[in-house]
Amino acid sequence: MTLVKEPRSGSGGNGRKFIEVLPYLPEEVDHFEDRTQAFLDGKADATEFRAFRLRQGVYGQRQPGVQMMRIKMPLGRLTAAQLEAVGRLARDFTETKRGHFTTRENVQLHFMKLEQSSEAIRILGEVGLTTREACGNTVRNITGCPMQGVCSTEPFDVTPYAAAFGRFLVRHPVTQNMPRKFKPAFSGCDSDCAMTPMHDIGFIAKVQGGRKGFKVVVGGGLSIMPRMAPTLYEFSPVEDFLRVSEAVVRVFNKSDELRKNRMKARIKVLVDRVGIEAFRTLVEEELKGDWAKKDFDLDTLGAMDDEEQEVRPGIPAAAVVKERAGDAGYREWKDSNVKPQKQPGYAVATIRVPMGNLTGDQFIALGKLVRDFAGDGPFIRTTFRQNLTFRWVRQAHLYALYLKLKEMGLGEAGADEIADVVSCPGTESCALGITASTLMGSYLTDFVKTMQITDPLARQVRINISGCPDGCGQHHLGNFGFQGAAMRNDSGQIPAYEVYIGGSQVQPIRVGHRLKTKVPSKRVPQAITMVMDEYMKGRKQGEIFNNWVDRMGVGYFEEMFTPLAEVPRMGRETIDLYIDYGRSVLYKVQRGEGECAI
Repeated sequence: MTLVKEPRSGSGGNGRKFIEVLPYLPEEVDHFEDRTQAFLDGKADATEFRAFRLRQGVYGQRQPGVQMMRIKMPLGRLTAAQLEAVGRLARDFTETKRGHFTTRENVQLHFMKLEQSSEAIRILGEVGLTTREACGNTVRNITGCPMQGVCSTEPFDVTPYAAAFGRFLVRHPVTQNMPRKFKPAFSGCDSDCAMTPMHDIGFIAKVQGGRKGFKVVVGGGLSIMPRMAPTLYEFSPVEDFLRVSEAVVRVFNKSDELRKNRMKARIKVLVDRVGIEAFRTLVEEELKGDWAKKDFDLDTLGAMDDEEQEVRPGIPAAAVVKERAGDAGYREWKDSNVKPQKQPGYAVATIRVPMGNLTGDQFIALGKLVRDFAGDGPFIRTTFRQNLTFRWVRQAHLYALYLKLKEMGLGEAGADEIADVVSCPGTESCALGITASTLMGSYLTDFVKTMQITDPLARQVRINISGCPDGCGQHHLGNFGFQGAAMRNDSGQIPAYEVYIGGSQVQPIRVGHRLKTKVPSKRVPQAITMVMDEYMKGRKQGEIFNNWVDRMGVGYFEEMFTPLAEVPRMGRETIDLYIDYGRSVLYKVQRGEGECAI
């Protein structure tokens, strides 16, 4: 496959062209379509086709006969036209009529027919989106802080460097069949809102001696062996960061010992085993190779549109609405969901997306909303908490925006707070799912609202849920983290969760304490209530949740949850404990073969 490094333009709607972050190649889709048809006709090896399909971002589901398509969105950037295109696919190509934002800032479309995949990829390509290498043993989506470029504390905007990283490594011969997947992240300042320590490689913007560069961390990850990435280099100048990145990938790709056990084939295993000093030595040996002497054209690789230049002069005067006196809902939304940009007069508004799910019609309506309030450009960025941030909104237009979002069912306050629960799809679509995590997440979202928590420190607590140990809901990092599991007694199996407590997605980023006690799914709301009651009663003045957790100790919470783990025999009064959220039949673990390690 030809390596394509030159950025090109994708349609932004109304004839406007914006520079693609990752190139779309029509001929590549033709090839995918031919191989897909060969497979459907029974003329292709299933194992070989599966590996090929994954590199095109098409992933198997729990349910036979349908696929999940993962759309790769570097830094979560979306234009108005891209929102509309994804909306049309969600509405017309999926059984659920919706799309799902992931914790890695992608969009996933579930319950799609394989035979429609090529057409869907072409529709995405016309607006500058791609599914290329969104799955498989490749460099995955580049995540980042949604405030990049508009944050007052960043030393410089990392957006073009993240784009350069993605363009350089997509279709790179070294990244096509690595031992496992490789996940990157970019943060614009020391707040590290992209959570670089939990990634295979992470970059944090720095300026040293007047030079731009990055702190580089390598070897993080979650799942069954959570690790926080140690520092490879405290400072790597921007002129060298792609060279360092390729060296890291080359070391990873050459680590044949990792290929012996696909469940332990992540770079974190290598870094953990040899130590960061020895790993740094391996990287520096790679940097002595002839390949490292080539030119890395950052001007071309990092070419991006200037967002500020794309902002339309203003919305029609008729659309500007004067704030109604006493609109408490708006004040709450503005306090919790809006941040000022460093550019005077502009704000970033976070749009809550419950469980990360938007209907196709909501996608399309959001595209129009973005165009009306800001323009055609890439003014939306997704977040690792499955929400959307709308950048370049004029302060004077916030109330009008809020009213429009309310009409769409997207005007909820409390973004990134306790009722803004994060979850992976779980057994709704994932073959590896153990529990109905997203359905429990929906229930908890409503349940926490009934708790009417007003205490500011308590509202900062975050809940993350994963339907299995893989951790796609990033449960390891939640103040409350719930990992799908199962319990058993003489009456049968019980849907349950292992509990992590005291994790953090903000500085200091850390993995929570894993408790020995499992909690039945239907008792998770009770567990949350018990802990929050004790926290609000027993904390010291100004004591944040994680500091209180550390002070109380793991044993305190294990003892608290022990009565919850005692499940009586099945009977009329207890049968609900044996049924998962949103289900009407008795629970039984049904776990298939996932494709994450293929």
